[in-house]
Amino acid sequence: MKKMIVLAALALVGCGVDGEPVQPTGGVNVTLNGDGVGLGANLGLKKGPVRVGLGL
Repeated sequence: MKKMIVLAALALVGCGVDGEPVQPTGGVNVTLNGDGVGLGANLGLKKGPVRVGLGL
């Protein structure tokens, strides 16, 4: 139930109800080295000069 509330709040913030919309950011990194292939990903949110992200 908490996940649904958080998702609903993010949807409202993301559509710009409270002002400037929040822009999602993301990317995938693929690296090749002698040990094999490495994969990474990052997800984030941007609103004006503020950015919050998570790298995996």
